[in-house]
Amino acid sequence: MSAGLVAQYAVIATVVAASLVHALRKLAPKTATRAQAALAATLLRPQRGGFAQRLGRFVQPRGASGDCGDGCGTCGTCGPPPAPTGASSTQPVRFHPRRSK
Repeated sequence: MSAGLVAQYAVIATVVAASLVHALRKLAPKTATRAQAALAATLLRPQRGGFAQRLGRFVQPRGASGDCGDGCGTCGTCGPPPAPTGASSTQPVRFHPRRSK
């Protein structure tokens, strides 16, 4: 196997892995965050070396910052505004008779 073919396979594997990570973060963000936190916890163990510690701090997911940009939704102010009081959010279902031909 030539060196060019090995480089081509390495680039393809990197692109496929990056798109898999991107899809996972888009479609299952909580699962991706949990996996990222588990990887960071493994790398941040005291018996690990300095490089693994730095990599663990880099990989560690960010916590909720408390502003409306992080999407945590704990305060309830980031979503749509609530319906005005007295207004009903449900609408009645109306059945109409068929028209005769």
